[in-house]
Amino acid sequence: MAGTATILEDDSTLSRLDRLYFRFEALLNLVGGLAIFALVLLATTNVLGRFLFSLPIDGYVDWVEQAMAFIAFLGIAYTHRLGGHIRMDIVISHLHGRLLWISELLSVILMLGVTLVLIYGSYLHFWRAYDIGDSSLDINLPTWPAKLVVPFALTVLALRLLLHLWGYARAIREGSEQPVAVPLIESAADVAAKEAESVFSEGRQERT
Repeated sequence: MAGTATILEDDSTLSRLDRLYFRFEALLNLVGGLAIFALVLLATTNVLGRFLFSLPIDGYVDWVEQAMAFIAFLGIAYTHRLGGHIRMDIVISHLHGRLLWISELLSVILMLGVTLVLIYGSYLHFWRAYDIGDSSLDINLPTWPAKLVVPFALTVLALRLLLHLWGYARAIREGSEQPVAVPLIESAADVAAKEAESVFSEGRQERT
């Protein structure tokens, strides 16, 4: 399921690094959001220009294609830090303590391995586009900036995964039930309870 997570904090080096790195991830996520906003403005301008003046934006499709990389990848590490990616937790939802953290550690190791392979492949793809001067079909936009976003965003994700490896390894060593700097996935009942509490609190504020 799509996870909703709680991130605990303390004064440890791990937690401080986690909070500092999260600011960087949030900034990249903001850039991705601004790319979406810019794309909405571009689409609106294109539609109005075509409808009112028969003047669509030249190379509209090319700009959309380039923007997709920013939209799809810049928020990937931010989402992972919050435990927001879709995951199947039918089995691990029944695990607790060290057994749970061991399973999470193994999952992160697998994800890190896949991510490193993707970084290597996407970097080669970027370098090939840069080397041959690859460009879009309509207005000849260079494609390498968008292709560079992919290995860059995946590298940011890889560093986040390393922080999570540290967090899970620390939890295994200490036998902690509530480790810091890792997403603690909440059950559907916990999420529903929090949403209900939020609705009730908003209702009380409106009445006052």
